[in-house]
Amino acid sequence: MRTRLIMGASLAMVLAFGSASLAQDKASQKFLKEAIEGNLAEVQMGQLAQKNGNSDGVRSFGQMLEKDHSDANQKATNAANSLGVTPPTEPSSKQKADYDRMAKLSGARFDQEFAKHMVTDHRKDIREYEKEAKKNDDAGRYANEALPTLRKHLQEAQSLSGGTRTSGRGRGNSRAVTGGPAPATGKSAPAETTTGQKAH
Repeated sequence: MRTRLIMGASLAMVLAFGSASLAQDKASQKFLKEAIEGNLAEVQMGQLAQKNGNSDGVRSFGQMLEKDHSDANQKATNAANSLGVTPPTEPSSKQKADYDRMAKLSGARFDQEFAKHMVTDHRKDIREYEKEAKKNDDAGRYANEALPTLRKHLQEAQSLSGGTRTSGRGRGNSRAVTGGPAPATGKSAPAETTTGQKAH
């Protein structure tokens, strides 16, 4: 009788462990699917920034997005394959809608909306990647490796959103840094600087 009880308890433990493992696998698979969609979306958004961006900073950020997320997507795809996930081949419907909305903008308006979108998007990604990075599987290892790049992108996007790195193509830019009026003492206003402050 005792032997049966022990065997029954052991079987229950195995089933419980298997169910927990299966649930974690499904969560990791979902994360990787969304990560790949996100990478594909960021590559496209980076290409759009190089085309529609008004400032050197935005166009440079677009180049970085395209390269970094192309590299990240290869790693995410490898992790997905190891977990039996069929990698998506295009962004999600929401990401496509975001792209279509941004594609209608140009000049300083594009720069402003692009920087705001990048800050919001990368903050959301970092929260999700930090959660996934705690797992000891291929999805967790991919997330942990990708986090430094995402944090760097967020800092750059915050700098763009704050109006730094705004040298443009000679067209007007509403985010450009301009000198203030001359003080009442009659002294000339201090020389304008374009050095951006470091994002925190």
